[in-house]
Amino acid sequence: MFPERRPEKSIVTAVHAASVMLNKAASTAKACGLIAKAAADGSRLAVFPEAFLPGFPLWNGLIRPIDGHAMFRRFAENSLRVDGPEMAAIAEAAAKHRIFVSMGLSEVSPHSDGCLWNSNVLISDRGELLNHHRKLVPTFYEKLSWTGGDGAGLKVVPTSLGRIGSLICGENNNPLSRYTLMAQGEQIHTASYPPVWPFRNPLGAKPYDLSDAIRVRAAAHSFEAKAFTIVSAGFLDEESLTVIADGNAESEAILRACPRSCSMIVGPDGTLRSDIRGDAEGMVHTEIDVAEIVEHKQHHDMAGYYNRMDIYSLHVQRARPQPAYFRGDILQCEDVAFEDDGKDLAQGNGRFA
Repeated sequence: MFPERRPEKSIVTAVHAASVMLNKAASTAKACGLIAKAAADGSRLAVFPEAFLPGFPLWNGLIRPIDGHAMFRRFAENSLRVDGPEMAAIAEAAAKHRIFVSMGLSEVSPHSDGCLWNSNVLISDRGELLNHHRKLVPTFYEKLSWTGGDGAGLKVVPTSLGRIGSLICGENNNPLSRYTLMAQGEQIHTASYPPVWPFRNPLGAKPYDLSDAIRVRAAAHSFEAKAFTIVSAGFLDEESLTVIADGNAESEAILRACPRSCSMIVGPDGTLRSDIRGDAEGMVHTEIDVAEIVEHKQHHDMAGYYNRMDIYSLHVQRARPQPAYFRGDILQCEDVAFEDDGKDLAQGNGRFA
């Protein structure tokens, strides 16, 4: 961990990029190249999209569940262990280029090859695992790929850049999850999203515009938390579209018609502090100064005076559940779940294998 000291101004980056769909090795290599590029541009923090490794399972919104078994198998086979070689390569790139990395991934359980989580990890500029969050509730058809996560990753981590917290996609409009981070003095918030959200309404309603939803959520959280929000959304390139549609003309047509998501950086007053990138791959950079937050908190401080903690009380369970607990092995076993600090000891106590 880092000492609690006043961070200096720093450049941060939202990576707006396409995964190499359903190819964890190639997606990892692409991520390492983007980490190097962000660092070369002077960035201290690179935030990647939701499930960038190995890509977001958009086919769940396009085909019948009974027709999705083959895609799920490919997705599971390309999902990652947090202590596996792909994440070790990401950590090595972060350490080599001295940059913090927030990475979205589809995580496979160490206990079951068919159990997957929608996860996010925060890696330090020394290659250390600082936080490991699993999305609490998969959204709508995400449930066909991912199971529900736990509270172990609902943490704000003190770093040399500021206090960093992370939520994934729809969690960014979950009031209690957001407040949990506010209550820990979050200063920098990372928010990851998919490239599109397939939508079809037979009643003729306007298609769901993910970019509009992202802008609303980012502004709301930044304004309420008095934090900088770095939004990183995926990009749907032609190669990914081909893999997802898998020869289905209707699926391809729906994907092409979907409004694209966008990446941006929002300030603690809820205003846009960067360009918005949506229709092309690239990076969004901006300089932030967490010292700015103090003045905004004079008006509304949800972790301080603008809260009635004598009236309201929130309890957060951080235990990371395990499928079984073996009493006879308790002295040797390193994956005992119920630690007060919420660490997942199975992932190496904050170190990569």
